[in-house]
Amino acid sequence: MQVDSIPTNDTSKADARSENLASISSPGVKIGLLTGGFDKPYVYGLTTALAAKGTFIDLVGGDAVDCPEFHTSLHVNFLNFRHKPRKEASLIKKVTSVLSFYVRLIQYAAVSKAKILHIIWNNKIYFLDRTLLMLYYKMLGKKLVFTAHNINAGVRDSSDSFLNRLTLKTQYRLADHIFVHTEKMKGELIKDFGVRETAITVIPFGINNAVPDTDLTPRDARRRLGIKEGEKTLLFFGNIGSYKGLEYLVAAFQEVLKRIPDSRLIIAGKLRGDAQKYANEIFQTIDRDIKPGRVLRRIEFVPDEETEIYFKAADVFVLPYKFIAQSGVLCLGYSFGVPAIATDVGSLREDIVEGETGFLCRPCDSASLASTIERYFHSDLYQNAESRRLHIRAYANEHHSWDVVAQRTLNVYMQLLGNPST
Repeated sequence: MQVDSIPTNDTSKADARSENLASISSPGVKIGLLTGGFDKPYVYGLTTALAAKGTFIDLVGGDAVDCPEFHTSLHVNFLNFRHKPRKEASLIKKVTSVLSFYVRLIQYAAVSKAKILHIIWNNKIYFLDRTLLMLYYKMLGKKLVFTAHNINAGVRDSSDSFLNRLTLKTQYRLADHIFVHTEKMKGELIKDFGVRETAITVIPFGINNAVPDTDLTPRDARRRLGIKEGEKTLLFFGNIGSYKGLEYLVAAFQEVLKRIPDSRLIIAGKLRGDAQKYANEIFQTIDRDIKPGRVLRRIEFVPDEETEIYFKAADVFVLPYKFIAQSGVLCLGYSFGVPAIATDVGSLREDIVEGETGFLCRPCDSASLASTIERYFHSDLYQNAESRRLHIRAYANEHHSWDVVAQRTLNVYMQLLGNPST
């Protein structure tokens, strides 16, 4: 059932439903999962894995994370607090939508019987989320779990400030437990924000299982995109922002074309809010210096149902990042068995097995990237693509299992509830 507001009686019914089911399910833990209303792949993977282990979930989200499975599972109570405003909606309507979300969230926390609130992402107003809301949840007696996908995104976005660090430190200190995706991120939390080591658990970034993977073949995918048989195809996929290093990939591709003239580059993804000028300069370089038809651009959000086309059409996907903590795009590519070429930044080295799942190169170095691309096309990863893709899929399923994520998450829930034996 989709719920747009939180009257006390509706929430009580949801709690009663969970309590009745708890007698026949194990472990019967109930949590509130606060999604921020976005990142459907992560929300879907974690929710379905926790539900499969008997956890009862109030899933606080919106249209952007909704899916049929949330309305058919007896373990999931989906609360839609954010309807996606139309593009032509006025600023007042958009602001009203955000404020309405916060009102519903505050009402939910006040009446919910969930003893644990797990924050997957903050909402729109970071200062409010990191400080006042955290204090409000604590005042209600909730145990707070937070997933830190980025330790300090302000450093990545060149927008760090005293206030940003102060509010981050406040949220990290108020959380009872924090999940991170790599040991390096754990070290940053301890060193930069003084978080206790015992309050941090490292969990894998779960493999993307929300994006459809049909019987579409690589040949059919390439045909749909107008890519000829035998053309060596690179893919850049995801949000476009200055920290992604796309300019270095374009420069590297120019060098690759001199030695591999049948190469193609696909750029697919939407611009981040402040990236228009950055992207325009890159596109001007493409239009001026690269032969027409060599670069395929789709500069917009790519729907889930179309994502497989791009990965199945690609021989390799490239992450030329200048800065990153971890990458969901890497797990997405691995889910289709596609090898990766990435810069050695953040924790990418932890997830790329040299010569087995991809290759690493130096960051902010187009020459290093170009030589690594050429190295890839002479490697076994390309020459025996079919078998290597099966290997990469198996690697991803083993190292980025949602079952592992859910079990470690559930262990923390039980410890916070006073039952560390589970």
